[in-house]
Amino acid sequence: MKKAKSNGAIKASFGEKCFAAFNYCFFILMGLTTIIPFVNLIAKSLSSEEAVISGTVGLLPVGVQFETYKYVLQDSMFLSAFKTSVLLTVIGTTLSLTMTTITAYPLSKVRLRGRKWLLLMFVFTMLFSGGLIPTYLLMHNLKLLNTLPVLFLPSMISVFNMLIMKNYFEGLPDSLEESAKLDGGGNFRILIHIMLPLSMPVLATIALFYAVAFWNDFFAAMIYITDPELKPLQLYLKELIISSSGDFLRDNVDAAINTTPQSIQASSIILATIPILLVYPFLQKYFVKGVLVGSVKG
Repeated sequence: MKKAKSNGAIKASFGEKCFAAFNYCFFILMGLTTIIPFVNLIAKSLSSEEAVISGTVGLLPVGVQFETYKYVLQDSMFLSAFKTSVLLTVIGTTLSLTMTTITAYPLSKVRLRGRKWLLLMFVFTMLFSGGLIPTYLLMHNLKLLNTLPVLFLPSMISVFNMLIMKNYFEGLPDSLEESAKLDGGGNFRILIHIMLPLSMPVLATIALFYAVAFWNDFFAAMIYITDPELKPLQLYLKELIISSSGDFLRDNVDAAINTTPQSIQASSIILATIPILLVYPFLQKYFVKGVLVGSVKG
């Protein structure tokens, strides 16, 4: 019996082993190219002034110090930009996810009149837009310049994300909706109590897409925002990186600290990256497939 079991085992061919080895090497290399610059930033942010200036900092900090982080966390401009980015990400993601959901669900129903034309209109906006100057004039006429809503209203719905959610709704069993209607459920109740609980994977994915987009966006703020109190974190980082060295040490912080502009840049980037990285562990479990198993019983 043992001999038969061993003979029945499928052994990988030489080509399959080579292909698997190539995949491992390739993805390890890609992972290192992503992680190494981030590790180098952490090392620079923790290294002493002499080590950073001399260029001896690699993957490990030299002469560990925390003055740069103290400086950044005491900078009123950084704290104001951080607050703006948090508000923008939370409000923008919530509204965008809501609008995307109530747009994608009706469009996933074949019985919707004019469905093809509506989809065509949405897809048209993916290929063509009004342009930067007309959009700026529109925001100006709507009195939205230098306001927080101007950072999320123009990009409230991503058509790409809406199509992903629409396709997911189309893959849900029709028998669920039919059973709910027999029990007297309306469209809104079916969406809230049946469809959305079964759609947590796509909701988490789209929410993550929106959150990362809002958190990393600086272009809209660069165009529409001139008030320093409303500048988001990414615009703050952009101005910090392109500024001259003398602009880094502000009046509200002691200028006689043992740090360099490069260390301050690295510390600011690390602190700006940590919040969005903390979101992934909470959403990761929803990416697992198979949530619909057993939802429909024969």
